[in-house]
Amino acid sequence: MDDTLIDVPHGLTNVVVAETTLSDVRGQEGFYHYRQYSATELATMRSVEDVWRLLLDGELPTPDESLRFTQEVRDAARISPHVHDVIRVAIRGSHADPLAALRVALAAEGLDRGMRPLFDLSPADRRRDLISLAAKTPVIIAAISRVAAGELPIDPRPELGYVANYLYMIRGEEASERQVSALSSYLVAAIDHGFNASTFTARVIASTGADAAACLVGALGALSGPLHGGAPSRALDALDAIGTVENVDSWVAQRIAANERIMGFGHPVYRTEDPRSAMLKEVARRFGGDRVELAIRVEERIPVLLEQLKPGRELHTNLEWFAAIVMELCELPRELFTPTFAAARVLGWTANVLEQAADSKIIRPSARYVGPDAPVPVPTT
Repeated sequence: MDDTLIDVPHGLTNVVVAETTLSDVRGQEGFYHYRQYSATELATMRSVEDVWRLLLDGELPTPDESLRFTQEVRDAARISPHVHDVIRVAIRGSHADPLAALRVALAAEGLDRGMRPLFDLSPADRRRDLISLAAKTPVIIAAISRVAAGELPIDPRPELGYVANYLYMIRGEEASERQVSALSSYLVAAIDHGFNASTFTARVIASTGADAAACLVGALGALSGPLHGGAPSRALDALDAIGTVENVDSWVAQRIAANERIMGFGHPVYRTEDPRSAMLKEVARRFGGDRVELAIRVEERIPVLLEQLKPGRELHTNLEWFAAIVMELCELPRELFTPTFAAARVLGWTANVLEQAADSKIIRPSARYVGPDAPVPVPTT
C-alpha cells in the first residue's frame, strides 16, 4: 500500500472526498440543487416532506406516495415518556441551551429504542431508524422550548404537517398560512448543502458503521459552532445594534476596522449572491414592515461599503441573514434559530448517512506531524 502523504488545501477546500447523488453547490454560478431539481424552486413549490422523500428515495413522490410517506413520518414523530424525562433533566444541566439538550434527547431516543450499528442493519432498517429520529427532532425541539419556559410540552398534531406542527407545538396555537409557507421555504432551502461541516461529520461517523443516533448527534455537535449553524440569531443582533439605516455606514466601518466577522455575510463556497438568500429575501419582502425594510437596506449597503473600505473583497449575504428575518416573522424565539436550522438539516443528514453507509470504506485521512523531533528518551524522573 502506498502511504505517501498528499498535501491538500487548508480546511479541505475544493477537495473531493466522495461521490454523491444527493446535492451539489456551484459556487461560481450561485446555484445549488437537490438531485436534478433547483433547490430554490423546490423551496417555493414543494413541501418539506416531499423534498425529504426526494433525497431519501431519489424521486419526487406522486400524490399517493406523498400521502404514504407523510404518514410514515407522522407515525414516527412521537417521543417516548422516558425521553420527556431526559429533556427536563437536560434543560437543567445545559442551562437551557436547546441545541445541547437536543443532542442529549436524540442520544436518549437511540438508547431507548436500542438502535443497532448501521453496519449490522439492512438498508430498509437503516432508513427506518433515521426517519424515526429525524421525525422526532422538531417534536423534541418544541418540548425543550416549552420546558425551558416553565411550560408543559404540547402533544404533536402530525396531521398539520412537518412545519405547521412544529410551530403549533412551540406556540400552542396554529400559525398563519403565510408563516407556515415562509418557514417551509426556509427549511427546504436548508435541508442539504453539499459537504458542509455537519454533513461531513455525519458521513464520517456513518463510515464507521455506528448507529443512526450517533451519526445525527455528532452532526448536531458540528452544527452548534457559530461559524456553521449559529449565525442566524447573531444576524438579528447585528440588526439590533445598527438600529436604523442612518447607522449602517458607521457600524460597518467599525466592524471592518476591527477585522470582525459580519454574521450573515460571506460563504466558503459562493462567490456570488447566495441563491437561498435571494429566495428568502422575497419571502420576507412579502411580509413587509420596517424590520424587513431595514434588513434589505443593510443587505444592499454592506457590499458597497466593503468595496470602498476593502476593494476587491466581495461579500454577499448568505442563508442566515434573511433566514433570521423569516424566523422572527414566524414568531420563533432567537434561541430556537439554530435548532430550527437543525430541524431542516437533520433531514439531509439522513439521506447522506444512508448513502455513506452503503460504502464499506471508512473515512480515515492522515495528518502531517510537525511537532518536536522524535524519538527523545523518556525522562526517568
